[in-house]
Amino acid sequence: MITLTETAAKRVLKHIEKRGQGAGISIGVRTTGCSGLAYKLEYVDTPPATRDWMTYDSHGVKIWVNGKDVPYVNGLTMDFKRQGLNEGFEFINPNEKDRCGCGESFRV
Repeated sequence: MITLTETAAKRVLKHIEKRGQGAGISIGVRTTGCSGLAYKLEYVDTPPATRDWMTYDSHGVKIWVNGKDVPYVNGLTMDFKRQGLNEGFEFINPNEKDRCGCGESFRV
């Protein structure tokens, strides 16, 4: 299960509206950084047509996750945070064992 906080969902829906199109988002991982994995977030205009994708809904936002990424992100909560001049999405993942010092990558 993948969930968005209400704050994150509002931010995603606002961005989709600003773009003028979008069916939702996809969340996954890619190989990178010192710890091995980093989160990948993309806006989806056309839902994936293959069965390899899991679909979730959280606060009115459709979320797609490729089946190969599910073990890495199952249980993930995505939030939106503002700290001073910085703002962005934060991923809270119970599967993470540790993160690299710069916070860019993680290990499961």
